[in-house]
Order: sequence, then C-alpha cells, then structure tokens
Amino acid sequence: MGITPSTSLALQKASTVIETGKFNKLKIQRPTGIGLFLSDESGEEVLLPNKYCPENYKLGEEIQVFVYRDHADKQIATNLTPKIVLNEFALMKVNQVTNVGAFLDWGLEKELLVPFSEQRQNMIEGRWYIVFMDLDKKTDRPFASNKLDKYLNNESLDVKPGEEVDLLVYGSSGLGYSVIINNKHDGLVYKNETFKKLNIGERLRGFIKKIREENKIDVSIHPIGYINYNDKNCEAIYKSLIENKGFIPLTDDSSAEEIHSRFGISKKAFKKALGALYKQKIISLDKEGIKLN
Repeated sequence: MGITPSTSLALQKASTVIETGKFNKLKIQRPTGIGLFLSDESGEEVLLPNKYCPENYKLGEEIQVFVYRDHADKQIATNLTPKIVLNEFALMKVNQVTNVGAFLDWGLEKELLVPFSEQRQNMIEGRWYIVFMDLDKKTDRPFASNKLDKYLNNESLDVKPGEEVDLLVYGSSGLGYSVIINNKHDGLVYKNETFKKLNIGERLRGFIKKIREENKIDVSIHPIGYINYNDKNCEAIYKSLIENKGFIPLTDDSSAEEIHSRFGISKKAFKKALGALYKQKIISLDKEGIKLN
C-alpha cells in the first residue's frame, strides 16, 4: 500500500521537533534577505523574520524564540513574548468577533482564535475572559478555549495539604473565589478567610489547606491555612485579623482582661500564639497592634 497524502502529513507532523505554541531554543543556521533561518538538532528549520532578528549575532549561536503559525499557516519564529503559551491559562481580551469565532489579543501579529465550539457562551468584543491555549493536532494550529472544565483535572491530584502552590483566580461566588492550582487543578478560596478582594485573572501564591471528598480542594492565601490550623489560639487570632482587615489593636503588653475579653484565653497563651505566628512571618508587631503580613 502506498503512502497517501494524509499519511504523509501525519508522518511529517510526527517528525516535527520545533514545537508550535512554545518557546524553542534554536541555532542560527543561515541569513537570507527576509530573515534568519533557525534550526533544531534534527536540522528542521523555521524563519525568524528581519523585524525580529537581533542586531548582533553569530552563526551557530543559540537563541530562544516563540514559534507559532502565521497568516499563511507556516511556522514562524518571533522574539516577542506572548501573553499565553501552550497548555496554560491566562486572562485575555477579545479584540474582535467574526463568523468563525472570537479573536484574542495575545501580543502577536496574528490574533488567537477561540472557535464558537470552544466558547461557554458567546464572547463579546472588548471583554476579558480566562482561557486555555490548546493545539489542534491535525493542523498544528494553536487555539484558545474558555471551556475551562475540559482542562482542569481533579481526578488525580499531585498536591497535598500544606503545599505552597501557584493560583490563578477565574471565578467568584458568594462562597469564595474559584482558582486554578498549578495550571492543573480546580480549588476554592473562601471569602471569609481573606481580608482583601481577589480579582479575576489575578495570579498569587497560596497554600493547600484541605482536600475534601471527591478531591475538592480548599485553598488559603495565607500560610496559617496549614501551618497552625490545628492550634486553636493561632487560628482564633488569624480569623480575627481576617475579620478586621488585617489589624487588631492588641499587643503582648495588652492587659489580661483585654485579651480574655476578645479571645477567651490567658495572656500567657496569647503571647505564645503571637510568638508562633511572628516566627513564621505571618504577622508583624508594633506599638499599635498586630498586623497580618
């Protein structure tokens, strides 16, 4: 049986080493009138157009470039940094909506398409959305999707309670903030455990507080969420700080009556809890009171 055009294309894709939608470290192979041809170890080449070429370079030198598909669907390299890369989530703005889908501004000349089939609801020009960047395996074209559930996996977790993680806020409800954990998992930060408003698209560090039934993940944006969660005095001080916008007008010099009135504990227990929180750099102390770092 001979090799059909579709089989030939599949073999060509299988041998492709320069990855579309990612940063690639490539060698400067040869200059031309339209730019520099870069190559990988297998000899596969991609063009870096003149406008993206470094002023000074040496043949054989390695440079890092981002590779995507141009308007003619050819692989092209650039020294520009896109706002999203393959297999990651980001907050993106819709530049325009056409009869094929919504086009996002991702920092490159050719806009990133969100096909209608990959939209949870019809996207609107000028609005911002959290999206995931995927690759069409047949055409090798990057595309974006805001059907986030397809790309979040809580069936098999690679995080554990107490672990520090990367967070991306993607939703808000009366209960709390929905977050993407380490670019993989879905989690929740409770509103009554944070003293500041979190914004959609905000990136921050957090801590795995608890893994509940069905692998639902509770997340804290403060270390207290796991370090002292079993110490009821530390937890009481922490929650009071949250409820009072990060400040309590008490110090270790406050009277035993004031301390007991607020927390129902002795001055000795209060000072011990303050010491533990201070040692872990969760709070700072001054003559005015206790502040949440």
